Amino acid sequence: MFGFFASSIRSVHPSRFVHGLGVLRYAVLLLVPVVLWGGLASCNRAALLSEVEPDEEFSGGRATVFNRSVNAFGLPAPGLTRQEERLFGVGNSFFNQNWVQSPASTTARDGLGPFFNARSCAGCHFKDGRGRAPEFDGESPTGYLVRVSVPGEVDAIGAPAGDPNYGKQVQNNAILDLQKEASVVLRYEELPGTYADGTPYSLRKPIVSFTDEAYGPLDGLAMSPRVANHMSGMGLLEAVPESTLRALADPDDLDGDGVSGRLNMVWNAAEGRATVGRFGWKANQPTLKQQVADAFHGDMGITTSIFMEENCTAAVPDCATQPNGGTPEIDEDDLDKVVLYSAALAVPARRDWEAPDVLRGKRYFREIGCESCHVSKLETGRSDIADVFSFQTIRPYTDLLLHDMGEGLADNRADFLATGREWRTPPLWGIGLFKTVNGHTNYLHDGRARNLAEAILWHGGEAEAAKEKFRHLDADERAAIIAFLESL
Repeated sequence: MFGFFASSIRSVHPSRFVHGLGVLRYAVLLLVPVVLWGGLASCNRAALLSEVEPDEEFSGGRATVFNRSVNAFGLPAPGLTRQEERLFGVGNSFFNQNWVQSPASTTARDGLGPFFNARSCAGCHFKDGRGRAPEFDGESPTGYLVRVSVPGEVDAIGAPAGDPNYGKQVQNNAILDLQKEASVVLRYEELPGTYADGTPYSLRKPIVSFTDEAYGPLDGLAMSPRVANHMSGMGLLEAVPESTLRALADPDDLDGDGVSGRLNMVWNAAEGRATVGRFGWKANQPTLKQQVADAFHGDMGITTSIFMEENCTAAVPDCATQPNGGTPEIDEDDLDKVVLYSAALAVPARRDWEAPDVLRGKRYFREIGCESCHVSKLETGRSDIADVFSFQTIRPYTDLLLHDMGEGLADNRADFLATGREWRTPPLWGIGLFKTVNGHTNYLHDGRARNLAEAILWHGGEAEAAKEKFRHLDADERAAIIAFLESL
């Protein structure tokens, strides 16, 4: 072959031979970058593929479902026993159906109010998903409420002291014989900003006030607007051992990374003492059962074995004399079914977790420091609710700890040990499906962020350095992080 090639060259006219060498040299020069680029691309692909972890698409371990539809948050965890599946179905009924005012022929679901924000659990957690703030003046809130308290004061159990007239939460609905407490008015101030590459953005700062205050002015109170969070994986989070949370906590920042992470110690009604909090925007509830009971009481005015008294104050003497649905208004067995339902909602699996842009975003997410709080992987211990949650590797992207998020996100309302600047790290699993399930992309505790980029840009305090690194990324790198988050 080589001899044939050499003889062919000898037969070519010298001028053509020189020209041919030039062409050959030019072709080689073109070919070398292609070969090098192919090698670099292979290296890059290999580096990206190294980001893929075994089974990382199973965000909830065995309690994962592969579903990206509008019902993605409302499915039972695989592996429930038949008895647990039956109780899940009954709990689903109590979660979704409206409660009614007493007296009523529907005795299992009467006792609504006297004051309330929603008529059902699903009224805040539509399709077991996320609430949102009102979008225009006069719109009724959907999974949005405002907690209030007297600044600097606590009650007998160390919780924020409620207002003498309104208690700890402003209810915008009431039963027929009473006047609702007040209406929420929400407006936004736009705050312009710029990425390091010159790309502009705008953040919206919420400003909350009240009208139609029926029982006195709501002035001078600490106020904390909240949206209802999505329900996925709560049984798994309850099964994370307390020892894990204590190991993750670094209240004195001994490792010097600028991120502390603190436990909130909150009142545990079942145990009659303070224990570690892990549920709620400020980790102010110790167990899922107490979280559910508190929502029944505060959001719907339904009494339970944990919160036996109606949500009345001395400012409304007619409140305490209203008919009720029994004491308690939801019995223990039915409360436990709602707790099981809330615990057993499956975690949606990751989507596109092996896509190159998602893998790049995963790497950037880690490199700029987001995983200091949004811990990617945890191990559960033994679950007291269902075996399917026991000893699972889960990927919720949270440490369940309190972090100072800066003045921009501060509500200035302390809650047990949580200061007015501290919030629990919210789990990130499922956030990429909010648009599909609930038709919006509003994030953070009060829904102020209109997209994931805005949510990142609101971070401050312990997350200031990570936020600034995000702000200094180029557009493609920022887009990769968003693609990663949307895959969760």
